[in-house]
Amino acid sequence: MKAWKKVLGLAAITLATVGLSACGGSNDSKGDGGDSNTLLMYQVGDKPDNYDELMEIANKQIKDEIGVTIDLQYISWGDWDKKMPTIINSGESYDIAFAYQYVANAQKGAFADLTELSQTYAKDYMDQLPEMYKKGNEVDGKLYAIPVYGNSWAQQVLTFNDQFVQKYDLDISKVDGSYASATEVLKQFHEKEPNIAAFAIGQTFKASGNFDFPLGKDYPFAVKLDADGAPKIINQYEDPGFQENLAVLHQWYKDGLIPSDAATDTQAYPLEGNTWFMREETQGPLDYGDTLLTQAATQPLVSRPLTTQLKTTAQAQMANFVVSNTSKNKEKAVEFLNLLNTDPKLLNGLVWGIEGEAWEKIGDSKIKLLDGYKPKAHMDAWNTGNNMILYTAETVTDEMIQERDRSIEAAETSPILGFNVKTDSFKTELTNIMNVMNRYAANLNTGSIDPEENLPKLNEELKKAGWETVQKAMQEQLDQYIADNQ
Repeated sequence: MKAWKKVLGLAAITLATVGLSACGGSNDSKGDGGDSNTLLMYQVGDKPDNYDELMEIANKQIKDEIGVTIDLQYISWGDWDKKMPTIINSGESYDIAFAYQYVANAQKGAFADLTELSQTYAKDYMDQLPEMYKKGNEVDGKLYAIPVYGNSWAQQVLTFNDQFVQKYDLDISKVDGSYASATEVLKQFHEKEPNIAAFAIGQTFKASGNFDFPLGKDYPFAVKLDADGAPKIINQYEDPGFQENLAVLHQWYKDGLIPSDAATDTQAYPLEGNTWFMREETQGPLDYGDTLLTQAATQPLVSRPLTTQLKTTAQAQMANFVVSNTSKNKEKAVEFLNLLNTDPKLLNGLVWGIEGEAWEKIGDSKIKLLDGYKPKAHMDAWNTGNNMILYTAETVTDEMIQERDRSIEAAETSPILGFNVKTDSFKTELTNIMNVMNRYAANLNTGSIDPEENLPKLNEELKKAGWETVQKAMQEQLDQYIADNQ
């Protein structure tokens, strides 16, 4: 399942790569801000091959600027869900971490309240940060994270392998805003290449729609974006428009446009391979259209819109850094996060790699990539620091940057931006609901079973599992949130 998540986020990750690390691992965050201070920081992902060299350069600058160094320890994606809860629940002393289950752990007091600290020690960065990030990360009126300014909006797109589009002279211009609009071009491709996946999806695929999801797409709770009146939590699997999407996917499956093993396949179709024609991707303003997706694929890709460009709580919380309540260096931790997010020299040296080896600067804010730029010789941009101060590759034009900024201003805002659900009172029901979804979701979303026959069964089982109880409690919370924020 992780494989599919990585592919869906690849365009954002490819912007450049940062995780932030330092050798070894002292769990002793000592001192009061003097030169001997070392802040222990946990980051998710894989350590760069040249980690030691990157951090030697970074730590020299960090120490010169604020008098501390960073002991950044990577935890792989495969270990993250096991190790980070243990670190948090054990009360281990650490300073900074990529946020794990941000809202739940903030509510139970695992993370430091940064409402005032961020204004004192990270004011430069917080003044640059769009309001949606602050609102989207408030928990019970307080801020517990310093978020990374990255893709402030997200949009689902249908992405095509352009070599096949050109080879068979396929017209994708009519693909616009719905799965159904892609039917004809998928059929045309399938006639030419019956052994290549026309729509490349797998077990974790979830169909998109005109919704925001207060608990994420895995759960059957959604708010319809174009509904009249106050936001209402519904079951998207009961929504006629979403049911129509599932019907289209089922027809595609019957027509051979979706792989026959999609409901059980956990392996992603590589972007750079020629084993697929169309896929669904997530893009944001810093992907510069298909620029970064094409860069990741090392072959031309072209996308068409499926959903609107939307600012959501999920986007605001995409990459948060938190300070542990166990930290004895809270002020310095926040000061470091401010430095990381405001100093172009520090951030670009981590994200793009070593200057002079991986890249060289051309002009004020653009770079040329050199032969030394390698996939594992830098850190990920999406989960490290302020993407707006990253230099752009020379292939990104001034016009593309202007369009990026325009789209950030113009993107729609979800009516439930900033709404964080408290699940304590219905955890048992949520577990039961997820058990039901695990039996149906993969088959329904990949089109492998008939929605007309199976949706009534799903929705009846969801009600027996406690869906109405959860919906009522969530709706009460949402109504209160709306009233409090009018």
